Amino acid sequence: MKEEKFQGKITVYFEDPFWVGVFEKIDDGKLSAAKVTFGAEPKDYEVQDFINKNYDRLQFSPAVKTDVKDIKKNPKRAQRDAKKQTMETGIGTKSQQALKLQQEQNKLIRKERSKKEREAESDRLFEMKQLKKKEKHRGH
Repeated sequence: MKEEKFQGKITVYFEDPFWVGVFEKIDDGKLSAAKVTFGAEPKDYEVQDFINKNYDRLQFSPAVKTDVKDIKKNPKRAQRDAKKQTMETGIGTKSQQALKLQQEQNKLIRKERSKKEREAESDRLFEMKQLKKKEKHRGH
């Protein structure tokens, strides 16, 4: 049986006017990210509750290749690093790339859908014009 390694991380920061959470997961050396808008500043227990209830429904971006660091950290060092990261603003560049890729894909899907709707509407109008023409000539 193959052992799979999975790493996860959440970064919560203020992006005027809302609080935003970026979920990152690294699976087989590939990073995926999902962005969630919280609104008001979430408490730790609210973030934990959100993860427990909605993690499986998050739409993660396509995977971006990344290097995986498998280093055991001293708990105090991990706590200091977490505090340092909360002082910094923004999200990691790999996460930004992954979210940007997801945004581009959603944009393409939206463009394709709206194009089909426009074409369907123009076809419908054309058919109505043709019917109107036929109705005009029917009496003669």
